Amino acid sequence: MHFDQLILQIKQRREELQITQETLAEIAEVGLRTLKQFESGKGNPTLQTITKISEVLGMELKLQIKPLNQIK
Repeated sequence: MHFDQLILQIKQRREELQITQETLAEIAEVGLRTLKQFESGKGNPTLQTITKISEVLGMELKLQIKPLNQIK
């Protein structure tokens, strides 16, 4: 998954749940500015920050090893 797709999925999920950015930032214990930058594609959040946000939204991050023929 590309980073842009991740951003879109997280933003869509937040909107589906009708959670404001302010509320999500507070519950996930991340900075509001960090969340806003992330959703606008301008931020560079840590994996820990993305995990906190996704957990609050009922999402799961999954890292997996690509088959050798898919490595670029």
